[in-house]
Amino acid sequence: MLYLIRHASAGDRRAWQGDDSARPLDPTGHAQAEVIAATLVSAQIQYLLSSPSVRCIQTIEPLAAKLGLDIELSAELAEGADGWRSEALVERLCGEAGDSVLCSHGDVIPEVLWRLACRGIDVNPTRCKKASIWELHVADGAVSHGVYRSPRSFGARVEDLM
Repeated sequence: MLYLIRHASAGDRRAWQGDDSARPLDPTGHAQAEVIAATLVSAQIQYLLSSPSVRCIQTIEPLAAKLGLDIELSAELAEGADGWRSEALVERLCGEAGDSVLCSHGDVIPEVLWRLACRGIDVNPTRCKKASIWELHVADGAVSHGVYRSPRSFGARVEDLM
């Protein structure tokens, strides 16, 4: 299984001063990150990969702490990344043992999903809310289908963590 996560809430991009890749999660985003960790902590995750952007790293830090895993930074998940390279990363991880988490952005995730859909894989590239999770099921070394989980569908609720 590959878990493709869009970063949690990081406030208004236009209000942030400085390099956008340094924009951190806001309080809602930190709560969403805790919910994501609670949702995925029982999965058989072996790899955690993130865009180098602070908001993506912070989104999966609680999960990394719970699992005792390091987060690998990946340019293929950075905002504005080349779609072919992002897709190649997904394909490579399909051949790895264990589940992987990939945390990225609202441009990269739909691009990867669109590329999968073009190959006939059942995904909807228009669904990608902040703090959402796409569960990409892997069979025979390739994505077979995807299941979208909006933040509202998780077992824990953000409101319970605030």
